Amino acid sequence: MKATTTKRIFSRETEVSIDIRADREAIWSLLTNAAGYPSWNTTVLSIEGDIALGKKIALRSTMAPERTFKLTVREFQAPERLVWGDAMGRRTYALEQKEPGVVTFSMHEKIGGPFFPLFARMIPSFDASFDRFATDLKQRAEAREGDPS
Repeated sequence: MKATTTKRIFSRETEVSIDIRADREAIWSLLTNAAGYPSWNTTVLSIEGDIALGKKIALRSTMAPERTFKLTVREFQAPERLVWGDAMGRRTYALEQKEPGVVTFSMHEKIGGPFFPLFARMIPSFDASFDRFATDLKQRAEAREGDPS
């Protein structure tokens, strides 16, 4: 697992994927419990709101702790696909059942637009954050699988 970024003039895309030995519904419950993110994810400071179709959430991350990202949940297909975003970008989470007991988690974000070239250099790389997010999710989901509670 290693995040990759593709840069274009008017956009940038970052993606990562990792295999997780856990039940897909358990992983989905982690991804859709807004209040729980800080307990397992070291890249997220807080998410306020409900992660549900059409709902608005307020996300604060370690990459820009002074900023609150106001996002809308655009797709919610339990337990397979979740998309949220704003006017500048969209983040997609996907859970694909690879084999019994193994799920491939992937995360993809595309940011951009007509004015993207003006501020692209000011946006830090997401690669390390994506790697950390995927690793954190894997660790928590696999620890949960072994925990009977």
